[in-house]
Amino acid sequence: MFSTVAVNGEVRRWEDLPLRDFAQGFFFGAGFFTTFRIEAGRPWFLARHLARLRASLDAFPGAVRPPPPEHLTEDAVRESLQRCLRADAALGPAFQGVGKLSASDGRVLLTFRAHSPDLERLHHEGRALDSQEPGAYRRGDPTLNHKGLSYFRQYRVMERLPLLGNEAGEVCELPTANVFVQWDGALVTPPLSAPCLPGIIREVLLEAGHVGPLPVLERPVPFARLSQASACVFTNAAQVATGVPSLLGRALPDSLALAHDLRRLVEGIAARER
Repeated sequence: MFSTVAVNGEVRRWEDLPLRDFAQGFFFGAGFFTTFRIEAGRPWFLARHLARLRASLDAFPGAVRPPPPEHLTEDAVRESLQRCLRADAALGPAFQGVGKLSASDGRVLLTFRAHSPDLERLHHEGRALDSQEPGAYRRGDPTLNHKGLSYFRQYRVMERLPLLGNEAGEVCELPTANVFVQWDGALVTPPLSAPCLPGIIREVLLEAGHVGPLPVLERPVPFARLSQASACVFTNAAQVATGVPSLLGRALPDSLALAHDLRRLVEGIAARER
């Protein structure tokens, strides 16, 4: 992570932030966050990320002390981001990487990190998904629809990246990504009630409605039907779309081309929404 950050729009240094200002989030995980891609100094889908962040804060009134609303507007966050990029030569106006907004303790904290060093490799080679945890979630659990700072359930399995499922034997999500499976001539992702996070890339693809000839649908994804998949991808704001060339030991070579098509589609939509 880069040392330059912003707190309620004020450019600061990470090492200078007093812990007491972030005690609610640090000690109790009481808060929410969102991460967004930045290309050439411009955030992707910032309005969508902020809408989701505000919705999470509104869903838990009294549990989290929200920042003043003027610091969670699109104009305020864009200006804060640009001030940070101008203030730090290691970032710069053409920065490419990931921004993170954390809301807690009456503050919004903006931080930056570089793209993962294996991002290009993942886009070319994909990532196999070889493990699963059915029953990790409970169907309809509303807390899983929010990206909370208390991320322990997902964080403990991030490196292994299992398919997390509910008690009904349905796929929910990955620890840090939404899942899309191609079968029956469609691209299918689990519903929010599975539950899963309302990912921004997931939202963009559902709104687009199609990826080439494939309709994009929200439906339950039973583990028992994964053997019928002809392709699989997972999506998040940082990587956009990553192909799954092997799903639970079964080769799915078409996944890489599908992920490429998804990235091109999302890139075009992002350019129009900036």
